[in-house]
Amino acid sequence: MAASGRQALLLSTSDPRQRHRLVALVEMGHHYQPIEACPADSVDHMPCEDPRRNSQLSREMNFYRERHCPLPDEMPLCLIPPPPGYKIPVQWPESLHKIWHSNMPHNKIADRKGHQGWMKEQGPYFIFPGGGTMFPDGAAPYIEKLSQYIPISGGTLRTALDMGCGVASFGGSLLSEGILTLSFAPRDSHKAQIQFALERGIPAFVLMLGTRRLPFPAFAFDFIHCSRCLIPFTAYNATYFIEVDRLLRPGGYLVISGPPVQWPKQDKEWADLQAVARGLCYELIAVDGNTVIWKKPDGDSCLPNQNEFGLELCDESNDPSDAWYVKLKRCVTTTSSVNGESAVGTIPKWPDRLTTAPSRALVTKNGIDLFEADTKRWARRVAYYKNVLNVKLGSPAIRNVMDMNAFFGGFAAALASDPVWVMNVIPARKPLTLGVIYDRGLIGVYHDWCEPFSTYPRSYDLIHVAGIESLIKLPGSSKSRCNLVDLMVEIDRMLRPEGTVLIRDSPEVIDKVARIAHAVRWSATIHDKEPESHGREKILVATKTFWQLTSASH
Repeated sequence: MAASGRQALLLSTSDPRQRHRLVALVEMGHHYQPIEACPADSVDHMPCEDPRRNSQLSREMNFYRERHCPLPDEMPLCLIPPPPGYKIPVQWPESLHKIWHSNMPHNKIADRKGHQGWMKEQGPYFIFPGGGTMFPDGAAPYIEKLSQYIPISGGTLRTALDMGCGVASFGGSLLSEGILTLSFAPRDSHKAQIQFALERGIPAFVLMLGTRRLPFPAFAFDFIHCSRCLIPFTAYNATYFIEVDRLLRPGGYLVISGPPVQWPKQDKEWADLQAVARGLCYELIAVDGNTVIWKKPDGDSCLPNQNEFGLELCDESNDPSDAWYVKLKRCVTTTSSVNGESAVGTIPKWPDRLTTAPSRALVTKNGIDLFEADTKRWARRVAYYKNVLNVKLGSPAIRNVMDMNAFFGGFAAALASDPVWVMNVIPARKPLTLGVIYDRGLIGVYHDWCEPFSTYPRSYDLIHVAGIESLIKLPGSSKSRCNLVDLMVEIDRMLRPEGTVLIRDSPEVIDKVARIAHAVRWSATIHDKEPESHGREKILVATKTFWQLTSASH
């Protein structure tokens, strides 16, 4: 985005009072024009990862590349347009190998990384041969190599984290093994790696390991991977290695490829990396060329011990799954701090783990009973969405799905046999049930919906939210912390043209949502809930219309 364009984007809300007036009119349905389009150069705008805002911040521990959100009053109230020439994306599974060039205005990766086989241009497409910096022959032979040391197939491993993922070919290649990888990278210099991953239909979002915990619960991932992710694991007294350890399930695997593993001129860093792993009693499975594979111990850490990094266990006051704007801690998470059995190999294999109530469900009262009821309820609701509301779930038209208020992940679990992946979002002020979602073999993040989400525009085919009003209220109060108009403008930013929004709430809230839907250019219909469901809910199903900027507004 050119600096001038960002300037224009910031200026269009010069007066907060005017903005508040506009929001109120839209909420009441008294604003008869749609909300205006943002300027043409905002097509890839991510409010919390805006290089112009953030580049002035401290570079210490990459603070400036983390999330820094403007206040709502500092954000223009406008709808992000698609780039000129945008086409409805290539459908899954073809999208894994090719996407429309015109949907990605960036040639930079192809130019700069061409020799590494990441992707190349072919007619109107970018095609992905499956390469990566550490696997020029493609991800498949690299995964083949790893499978000599790690149980890649067979369901023992299910959730993976790929740190600094390039265009996510690694995660894309693991999907056929039944491993669900969440890939992340910061908003970066060779533009839009994450945008490419999402356009391909691979689970990904924008994130930087800097000064804060990553927005995941403890013991979330069975397998954590870094290929040339350039994270300084041993710097700051091994703070980053300790964060990876918090996220890695006991008995899980850590794979690091590239520097410093047997890398020229990085002997000290490589020695330090091995020393930290030893201090945490990780078992060294293999060093193969520039790849190292460790297995985390199943049971309690062998700390305290004599180690040069001063590694210590966290005390009782630390909730290891609290991770929304939480500063990184320099202490090691104990297995006993997480409810029940969590080790790889002792929890059920995929797909059995999907429907087995994990002991972490006890974070809520009567959690196990609640889990069973929730699973049944969502199976019923999803059948209704498909058969009665004709939502195209299960068809190739829907690949990237978000559940904005996921609770135990019941909605995502009911879609397990469809060709979709679901980003399960647990609102940061609600009970921290994200551990349950990972225990089931699903993926997700914590997020506060009064802020924009860390994804590019046009990322999702379907966005689902049960109880939209609860996302903007103070818990246990009728006061709002932010407003539905901003939230629906953000949903619109995340949604692909012709994408679907499905919102369930009380009839009063749905009426309000329908008024706002009109202002964000969605075509919406309101439906009764499933006959078997209790309560007074209504369901709004909306389609984002595919509009484009007219040349006059350039």
